[in-house]
Amino acid sequence: MMIRIDKEIVDKTTTRAKESERKRMNYNFHPQLDDLLQRMLNAMEPGTYIRPHKHEAPDKTEVFMILRGRMIVIEFDDEGEIKDLELLDCSEGRWAVEIPPRTWHSLISLESGSVAFEIKNGPYNPIDDKNFAVWAPTEKSPEAQSFLKSLTERCKALLKMD
Repeated sequence: MMIRIDKEIVDKTTTRAKESERKRMNYNFHPQLDDLLQRMLNAMEPGTYIRPHKHEAPDKTEVFMILRGRMIVIEFDDEGEIKDLELLDCSEGRWAVEIPPRTWHSLISLESGSVAFEIKNGPYNPIDDKNFAVWAPTEKSPEAQSFLKSLTERCKALLKMD
């Protein structure tokens, strides 16, 4: 049976993200966490903090394709300096990025209702799915929001955004 991504499922996932303490929500299309290809909607509201991480051991490639809103995808070097970044914005024709394995990265939501289609190698195992950066605060730490604010300001300056 064909899987469809339409306004209804995007809206439902966005509503759940807005209601979530973390300000984000996934909607998985893969039926099992051990599927070799993970496919999901990733709805993210401004203010959600995604701690910089990389996928290694096992190595995993990750793709983000914007469906609605605007997001910044950031790659970092091993010391936490911004190495590359991309603004995903449908209205500007900037639709997707692919993050190679072993690459520190994070995302920032710039608009309420932002949703990306994410594709990643599986299987998903919470024990080894992500290696988190020691130079970035943990998700629920008191420093997380100030880190996110500073990172957002740096990215906007690099992208020459207001």
